[in-house]
Order: sequence, then structure tokens, then C-alpha cells
Amino acid sequence: MSPISNNPALVPPGALNGPAAPSAPAATPPRQAPASPPAPTAPSFADALSQADRAQVGAGAGPAGTGQRLQFSKHALARVQRRGIELDPSTLGRLSQGVQRAASKGSHDSLVLVDGTAFVVSVSNRTVITAVGSEHMKDNVFTNIDSAVIA
Repeated sequence: MSPISNNPALVPPGALNGPAAPSAPAATPPRQAPASPPAPTAPSFADALSQADRAQVGAGAGPAGTGQRLQFSKHALARVQRRGIELDPSTLGRLSQGVQRAASKGSHDSLVLVDGTAFVVSVSNRTVITAVGSEHMKDNVFTNIDSAVIA
């Protein structure tokens, strides 16, 4: 026998001469606890905005007689997310009411202030163009607006 065959760790099973060793029972893998469901994740901003918008319309806070809901441009959504501006149903309702008041006065583009947050809104198509929180308002100049509403 070669030196390699003398070392049972280096010889493939069944290649050793001699009586076969009794086989060991197959090892069973340890029991694992059932997988727990994944932790709930926070809804995306778009989902939260949609939910707040549905709550606003369901509560009758939408623009009266227009059948249109307030929309946010992609730029406005990016600003809201980046600046951490909270848009709860109450805020959205007051913003919508401010846009409605601006529309009733014939405004086209309005600055609507809600609790220290400024929203520039295209009143004619009910779209928020941008949003600025109170901490970012210093030294800002709002242009291309024809009205301002404090809601």
C-alpha cells in the first residue's frame, strides 16, 4: 500500500481493503424555526401621497365643482421628498382649499402657504410645481405668480 492509501482521510470511500465499516446514520440538518414574514416596509412616498389624496377626496376636501384633484409635478415630488416636507391629509386638504380660493379669484399661478411650507401651484391645471419648507425659504424669491394664499 502507498503512503496515501494508509491515510483513510485521503482515500475515497470504498477504496480501502478490508471489512466495510458500519455506515453512520446520515446527519439530519438542525431544525430551523419557520421563516418569519418580512418586516413591513414603509410605503413609498407615491403610495403615501395617493393614500392621502384618496382620503382628501373622500372627505370632500377636493375642489368644489371642478372634479379635478390636486396633482404634483415630478419636480415638486422630488422637492417634497428631499426636503422632508410632510403631506398629511390635513395639509393636502388645506392646500387644495387654498388652490380653490385662488381659482375663485381668477389666479393662474399662485403661492399657497400652509403651515410654513410654500407651494407654487399652477391653478388652471391644479398642479403643484414646487414646494419649499420654512428652513429653505430664506433668500428665496418667488417669481411668475399672480397671487398668494395663506391656507
